[in-house]
This record gives sequence, C-alpha cells and structure tokens, in this order.
Amino acid sequence: MKIYLLSLGAGLLVGVVYSLLQVRSPAPPLVALIGLLGILVGEQLVPVGKQLLSGTAFVAACNKEQAARHVFGQLPGRQEKDNAGDKAEG
Repeated sequence: MKIYLLSLGAGLLVGVVYSLLQVRSPAPPLVALIGLLGILVGEQLVPVGKQLLSGTAFVAACNKEQAARHVFGQLPGRQEKDNAGDKAEG
C-alpha cells in the first residue's frame, strides 16, 4: 500500500510542476521524454552522491552504481560482451 501512496504523491507533484510550467497532460512528446530523462537521472543522484561523499571519484561512483546502464538501458552490442563476461566468471 505504501508504494501506491508514494506513486500517487509523485504523480501529484508532477501534476503541480506541469501546471506551473503551463504544460498540459499528457505532455507533448519532447517534454515528456525530457521529463523521463530527468526521472532516470534523478534516481541516480542519491546513490552516486553517497559514493561521492565517501570519497569515490565521479566516474568510479557512476561505474560502481551502474548509473549509465540504468539511465541508458542495455546498449546495442553490449549484450554479447556482458554474456561473454558472465561465462568467464561462471
């Protein structure tokens, strides 16, 4: 139940921001895509920020938290490399 209330709260917050920006919902495609990018990057701010505060360099923090993989998803051509690495480890 908690996750549903958090989701509702996030939706309300986004609705308020849309209203302040005078953007109708559903947002135009470009506005919506930029908003989704903001969500993906925003999700990585806390874990990467924690790594930075512990003294880890920015690039190392992003690598450790797999921030780029989370934001960009599985990039083309990476699946073969990842599968080969998994087989070598196993």
